[in-house]
Amino acid sequence: MITVEEALTIINENLVDFGTEKISLDKSLNRVLKENLKTDRDLPPYDRVTMDGIAIQYEEFVSGKVSFPIEDIAAAGMPRKRLSSGKNCLEVMTGSIMPLNCDTVIRYEDLKIKDQTATIIVSNLSPKQNIHYKGEDRKSKELIVAKDTIISSAEIGVAASIGKSDILVSRLPRTLVISTGDELVPINAIPLDHQIRRSNVYRIVTSLLDYGIQADNKHLNDDEEEITRALKVYLENYDVLILSGGVSKGKFDFLPRVLEKVGVKKLFHRIKQRPGKPFWFGKYRDKCTIFALPGNPVSSFLCMHRYFNYWLHSSLNSKISTIPCAELTRDVQFKPDLTYFLEVKIKFNNQGKILATPVKGNGSGDLANLVDADAFIELPRGKEFYTSGEVYPVYFYRKLSGV
Repeated sequence: MITVEEALTIINENLVDFGTEKISLDKSLNRVLKENLKTDRDLPPYDRVTMDGIAIQYEEFVSGKVSFPIEDIAAAGMPRKRLSSGKNCLEVMTGSIMPLNCDTVIRYEDLKIKDQTATIIVSNLSPKQNIHYKGEDRKSKELIVAKDTIISSAEIGVAASIGKSDILVSRLPRTLVISTGDELVPINAIPLDHQIRRSNVYRIVTSLLDYGIQADNKHLNDDEEEITRALKVYLENYDVLILSGGVSKGKFDFLPRVLEKVGVKKLFHRIKQRPGKPFWFGKYRDKCTIFALPGNPVSSFLCMHRYFNYWLHSSLNSKISTIPCAELTRDVQFKPDLTYFLEVKIKFNNQGKILATPVKGNGSGDLANLVDADAFIELPRGKEFYTSGEVYPVYFYRKLSGV
């Protein structure tokens, strides 16, 4: 049995480069960018009006002039216009190109317009106000988004502005999620007293959607020959297998033996942690990486978020994010010399702290307790008492912003 830190080291030594692919920009949300994005022209590409109003020569206002006959109007999308006389003004709309022979924009709120004449009704103006100048944000050919960035809607907007209809990203692994166990029945079945519905695979498959992975899923019965035949096929056709159940010490926990029989190299089995101690990790040649998660729902859920997500994030070569830490709001006692991943409810206070309140469940089989919590807090081994106010890493499985 190894420590959490040793497990992470082994996982980090077995990252996989899945290559790259070019996809449509509108399909790229949450993917990992694999090219540098550079501007194809200055941003903004012209001196841009930022307020609806009028454009004038500032020196005319300084000389005491406050009323300006309106020559014309410049709307967004029109070619650049010119003010023919400094005694006059042009009406300008937000997003329009700043007219020639003008240097200041006054918004409509600071004007009174009557009989095609605009009168300034404020005393304080600044020269060059309400103008977003050409190249002020970025110059042409300047780096705007760096390779290995996780693409959000912000990056998509920027990529669209520079004409990137297709974009190079990390290829996602072909992934299969496998449930095992004779006690498991489909979710639309009515279970007998000795049966339960398959839930782990649905949690796993949906968590993969955050990365854009559309995983396949299969179910295998507790039959060693059936599992052996199936794995021989799956190992040749997928980049990743995620299995749920069958890795503990029960008489029907065939997976470790079967995985070895079909040529998978075990990299570790069992971690000094609770929940999720039986977690198994291995590799099949250079073809497939195998994550065999414990069958208990809280255990499989924790291992997925703590280990698989770390491996996938790192394999796709995205920038490593700092793991947030939260402050315990209650004392916790935990006697075993194991790393303890405790379910917690998260709140943010008005001092900027992340507060974690323990949500004690009934062990690793209590899947209902997951809906009462938001995250796991990682309490390191080597202690028995964890005091309110101490700060530890947290792994979120729920969006908490509320917007």
